[in-house]
Amino acid sequence: MAYKRHIDRLPIVPADAKKHNVTCHYCIVGCGYHAYTWPANKQGGTDAASNAFAVDLSQQQAAETDAWYAPSMYNVVKQNGQDVHIVIKPDKDCEVNSGLGSIRGARMAENRFSATRGTQQQRLTSPMVWRYGQMQPTSWDDALDLVARVTAAVVKEQGEDGLFVSMFDHGGSAGGYENTWGTGKLYFGSMKVKNVRIHNRPAYNSEVHATRDMGVGELNNCYEDAELADTIMAVGTNPLETQTNYFLNHWIPNLRGATLDKKKAQMPDEPHAAARIIIVDPRRTVTVNACEAEAGKNNVLHLALNSGTDLALFNALFTYISDKGWTDNDFIKNSTVQEGKPRPALYPARGEADGKPGHLTNYSGAMEGCKLSIDEAAKITGLKAEDIVKAAEWIAMPKEGGKRRRTMIGYEKGLIWGNDNYRTNGALVNIALAMGNIGREGGGVVRLGGHQEGYVRPSDAHVGRPAAYVDKLLIEGKGGVHHIWACDHYKTTLNAHQFNMVYKKRTDIVKDAMNAVPYGDRDGMVKAITAAIKAGGLFSVDVDIIPSKIGAASHVWLPAAESGEMNLTSMNGERRMRLVERYMDPPGNAKPDCLIAAGLAQHLEKVLRDMGDTKYADQFKGFDWKTEEDAFMDGYHQNAGGGKHVTYERLKAMGNNGFQEPATAFTDGKIVGTKRLYADGVFSGEGGKAQFMDAPWRGFQAPGKDAQKAKFKYLINNGRANLIWQNAFLDQANDFVMDRMPFPYIQVNPDDMAELGVKAGDLVEVFNDDGSTQAMVYPTPTARKGETFMLFGFPTGVMGNVINDGVNELVIPNYKQTWADIRKISDAPEGVKHLTFKSLEYQAS
Repeated sequence: MAYKRHIDRLPIVPADAKKHNVTCHYCIVGCGYHAYTWPANKQGGTDAASNAFAVDLSQQQAAETDAWYAPSMYNVVKQNGQDVHIVIKPDKDCEVNSGLGSIRGARMAENRFSATRGTQQQRLTSPMVWRYGQMQPTSWDDALDLVARVTAAVVKEQGEDGLFVSMFDHGGSAGGYENTWGTGKLYFGSMKVKNVRIHNRPAYNSEVHATRDMGVGELNNCYEDAELADTIMAVGTNPLETQTNYFLNHWIPNLRGATLDKKKAQMPDEPHAAARIIIVDPRRTVTVNACEAEAGKNNVLHLALNSGTDLALFNALFTYISDKGWTDNDFIKNSTVQEGKPRPALYPARGEADGKPGHLTNYSGAMEGCKLSIDEAAKITGLKAEDIVKAAEWIAMPKEGGKRRRTMIGYEKGLIWGNDNYRTNGALVNIALAMGNIGREGGGVVRLGGHQEGYVRPSDAHVGRPAAYVDKLLIEGKGGVHHIWACDHYKTTLNAHQFNMVYKKRTDIVKDAMNAVPYGDRDGMVKAITAAIKAGGLFSVDVDIIPSKIGAASHVWLPAAESGEMNLTSMNGERRMRLVERYMDPPGNAKPDCLIAAGLAQHLEKVLRDMGDTKYADQFKGFDWKTEEDAFMDGYHQNAGGGKHVTYERLKAMGNNGFQEPATAFTDGKIVGTKRLYADGVFSGEGGKAQFMDAPWRGFQAPGKDAQKAKFKYLINNGRANLIWQNAFLDQANDFVMDRMPFPYIQVNPDDMAELGVKAGDLVEVFNDDGSTQAMVYPTPTARKGETFMLFGFPTGVMGNVINDGVNELVIPNYKQTWADIRKISDAPEGVKHLTFKSLEYQAS
């Protein structure tokens, strides 16, 4: 089994250790940590004056002491070229996590690059270029010159549509406001690239078009609202695994009744009780289990609906709540669009007047369009009618004395990547609008998120709507150059099996051409590459921190720095913005993405001038940044809402609690933020009004889903697990993770296992007409027969191989509704035999 190697004791953090503000760069929760660094030849002492904790360490500490750290929180890294000890431990004063550390964040230190201790040695340290039949190290100037010359040649030949770009749109480890601005200024400012996609989906689009179109930003409440809510409704999310410390530090206390005093203090004229929770998910997750264990089964309602039928459920709830009169009529009148206002032509009761997939309208129009009875919904969803009624009562039935119920609604990928995304999202927002539960304590209708956000870019209006389906275009042979920034389509796309085969075939054409030219002949190399592109090839450039699956097909690798190796800003799920201070050197010659983008822009400007296109070259001016702070001031400070109030110096002073965006002022040495959006009743829609949506139930909408369900036996639900971050990009070289999860698990009902003739840990092939992949069987008695759950995006078994290419009208992928057959490959291999397959659920003490 996995264990901590090479550590038999840990050094004491000295009192004069440098202390850096750190926000965990993994999930969207954004827990606060501190990084302590000090010289390798020094450590602190046990007396209070000699250690950073200011306590007598010669004495036994209390169970909940902050004066400790785990081996996973320790490493030896480079700082200004010198070896230093580093400890990254949770910040007990951070309002987000109150000292809690997740299984991801509490391993930040051991997941740092360290030549001394041999951790994360797979990190890219130098630019690499394909030559002599393999990837070889080179200089930044050499690599960027080749990329610029080939890119310029293709753009001159095909126009900017010949350049395809895949890039992150987030904060955290690979994004941040610095880096989204750097890439955005390059591709949306200097250029107008429209064949562009995002890191986890095949087009450049929002996952929540509907709520935005309705005038409701998707991150509109604060974490405190989970403590103040009467009811929490969680849709298509598993927060114990994917937003761990938000769930443990803010949801669980309310479900236990531990926040009653806080509720009474903030809302003294209302009756209060411990919160109840409704969980909408086809499968029983560990979140359901945890809520039952902590709140009692009577306070937990698990609506295990048929996969993809959420829209029918929401419409029935909306209808029932409205028929019962449990709506906030003053809110509807004052804060939502009324019939005939502000422009009658845009808001008729029915129809497609606004040209959007789900028609925006007023309350009465939504009531007409979404009307669905409890019995109809029960038939579609497979739920009991009485459970749908109970959910409506928990969501909206007035409290004693007629006080309105405060309901917080959180949703994530189960809805976002599910059936009929746009209308389903809109139908859920309808419920919150009808109740007036946005902008008030204990309310909100919010996505729960996967990663932190850090988006500031020039306008992307030129991309269009719907945006280009980039992965499909690449399969069809379109494009000549592909720039990839922290994306790995091989693991995180749909129709991945075909994509991977076609992509390799196209990039191999270019590799063969490059092999035929002496590397020193730059003009000859560019001509050979462009000729290969005309023959159907594709020139691929991968900017990343490690060699990726898609990078194996690329021709140039550019090594990036990540959080902690650069100063980086981002915001979490309650729009809380902080600065992660640089506490170590990036490995080798790696650079922040914003400075890589600046270097590429400078080389493109030079190449275009050499080509005689002065006008186009001038568009690449303005990238003379020396540091990531230069990019921040050029981007966020000048362009973000309230950005003029925000600087690195001010953020550093705000510490790990930061401020909640948008900033509104800088007063008394502090940035003033916004706790909740729409607290004034003014929304983002026309005239400051929110809109309802006419979103009728229409069955499965993504092409091919009905046929796939009819042909194949098993639902292959998919998602993330607590232990593994995203697609395991940094976990692949970590024994702690890979020893426990050498293959992605597929949770299977024991009766299905008996029919398939498989045992715990056996390897199975999951296959359908779109492709095949593999997984190890994890017996799960709570799984419904015929319904499985597989890890998404795992490197040793890519679930995307069996997802067809069906998307909604706005090119949002339908990853969730996938069906396939299963067959045994082998008995449990040697690397699996030591594992336990006990239930993942826990029992309350």
